[in-house]
Amino acid sequence: MDEETGGKPIMAKPSRSLFRYNSPLVQVILIGLVCFCCPGMFNALSGMGGGGQVDPTAANNANTALYTTFAVFGVLGGGIYNILGPRATLFAGCSTYVLYAGSFLYYNHYQHQSFAIVAGAILGVGAGLLWAGQGAMMTSYPPPDRKGIYISLFWSIFNLGGVIGGLIPFILNYNRGENAASVNDGTYIGFMVFMSIGTVLTLAILHPRKVVRDDGSSCTNIKYSSVSVEAVEILKLFLNWKMLLMVPAAWASNFFYSYQFNNVNGALFDLRTRGLNNVFYWGAQMIGSVMIGYLMDFSFKSRRMRGLVGIGVVALLGTGIWGGGLANQLRYSRNDKPTRLDFKDSGSAFAGPFVLYFSYGLLDAMFQSMIYWVIGALADDSETLSRYTGFYKGVQSAGGAVAWQVDSHKVPHLNQLIANWVMTTVSYPLLAALVLLAVKDDHKVEGEANSKGADFSPAIPASKDEK
Repeated sequence: MDEETGGKPIMAKPSRSLFRYNSPLVQVILIGLVCFCCPGMFNALSGMGGGGQVDPTAANNANTALYTTFAVFGVLGGGIYNILGPRATLFAGCSTYVLYAGSFLYYNHYQHQSFAIVAGAILGVGAGLLWAGQGAMMTSYPPPDRKGIYISLFWSIFNLGGVIGGLIPFILNYNRGENAASVNDGTYIGFMVFMSIGTVLTLAILHPRKVVRDDGSSCTNIKYSSVSVEAVEILKLFLNWKMLLMVPAAWASNFFYSYQFNNVNGALFDLRTRGLNNVFYWGAQMIGSVMIGYLMDFSFKSRRMRGLVGIGVVALLGTGIWGGGLANQLRYSRNDKPTRLDFKDSGSAFAGPFVLYFSYGLLDAMFQSMIYWVIGALADDSETLSRYTGFYKGVQSAGGAVAWQVDSHKVPHLNQLIANWVMTTVSYPLLAALVLLAVKDDHKVEGEANSKGADFSPAIPASKDEK
């Protein structure tokens, strides 16, 4: 507060520099790099099918434990983020990824899955903290009319981790035979190195109140919250009609991973080709996130119309891709396993399943980026959005926990595919209803602001001890 201006709130001096340390862009890039190193490498590890093991049992059980605790701490993560702030929350979350990769290094030698299961449960706690904080930053920092672009920027950096992570097992296991029981130790050590770097990078993340947009406005006025406040607000989420409309999409958004990783990539391809496929699977995610981000920010002047068009495009694309998946799945089953394909030796037989797996990655990014855009359109402050994204990740992880156990219980591949297709299809009309009922059509305000980076929140007063 400035006493000379009668106590009116002041704004920071506008800045045209895109790469200020306290700019939303730089902070979103930083959280993207953190996720590049930690969940990006985790995705590469999981995407090999069975955590890099021929027998997926240990990985399935570890992932069940992971997503069970993730479901709880995903919901609680938003409140914890509001209490502890980003640095402590993200540092604690990222440190658990290193332990998880280390548990599979241990499993490579001793074949005891207990360590992997415990590490998975601990990672679920950490992942809940990380993704709640990430979601709050990614959805609240950008200007209202550029949220799709910022989401696609994050998603591209994050999934570049999966691309690099896919190269690690591909290169290190290139000359190993088809009958190798698992990837080598160097693969897991490589993942652990990247994850350790990501954990240290979290210390560079600023508190939201210190992040300033280019027009001089603060992204949020959040200060540290309290346990009692967050407990009440989290409980309210379960009665919030906006969150309830999002439940089917959240549940479906990680449910398909066990099918795609174990029963497509893991079942159809040999060890080295699975690593190569992951490079393209996560590379496709970078492409998909940019496509949907541009569409949902620039396709129409009306924000509500952009949301509806984005949902419609993803629905049409999803129908086509899952239809192609059905045609592929009818050719094999658990009891009629196909000959594993190799990218060099299998000729044209490799092309169709490879394109399908690539398309699954494209659809995953578009589906999840679309959901994040909708969440970001429901509010502007990181305090509220940390709870919304935490709820989303909690429900998402509950679905993931169920999915990994579905696969562990040897449910037929075809049944899993149909369940995934149905769940994603049901979510589209509910998301469209959410956009129609809850997303404000702000194109008039944007026109009046006459600025692409305009911020519509009031200036945030600074307390004396923050000066």
